[in-house]
Amino acid sequence: MTSPDSRPLAGKTVAIVAADGVEQIEVEAPRQQLLAAGATVLVLSPDGNPIRAYHYIDPTDELASDGTIAGTDPAGLDAVVVPGGLGSPDTLRTDDAAVRLVSAVADAGKPVGVICHGPWVLLEAGVLDGRSLTCVPALRTDVTNGGATYVDAASHVDRGSTPHLVSGRNFEAAHEFARVLVDELAS
Repeated sequence: MTSPDSRPLAGKTVAIVAADGVEQIEVEAPRQQLLAAGATVLVLSPDGNPIRAYHYIDPTDELASDGTIAGTDPAGLDAVVVPGGLGSPDTLRTDDAAVRLVSAVADAGKPVGVICHGPWVLLEAGVLDGRSLTCVPALRTDVTNGGATYVDAASHVDRGSTPHLVSGRNFEAAHEFARVLVDELAS
């Protein structure tokens, strides 16, 4: 028998938005931990096709997509996660549908999770001004110029304003980031 606390995210839907060039573990760790906590997880891509994942610059697996970013109603989401990697966030920050989805979820006051290079999408969506977050150190200047405060930590939660922003430094922090994200969504 499952205890009530073992599936604290039952009934919640979380979108992970990604494109080719995504860091594989930054999709898989959150997806696995969110699913284990009972959430419905949608991996969304710009075109609905499988996503070519990487580990840094080395290609890894193709990840199945559950649908398109443009075809997803942000009102049906309880949170959104933007993983990093070099290619995916760079593609998504120029994808109007991805920027609109992230912005709409944030504007609705729902939690946003971001790791590694993912803040590029949040910068484009205009949701970082006045926030604090961690990310890959190479983006420190970008997030600071975007009005955010860089935090040197493996993971960080900014509860200073709505929406709550859960952030992770890089692929090495993916499992910790995922755990913190689940804890935040469950609270």
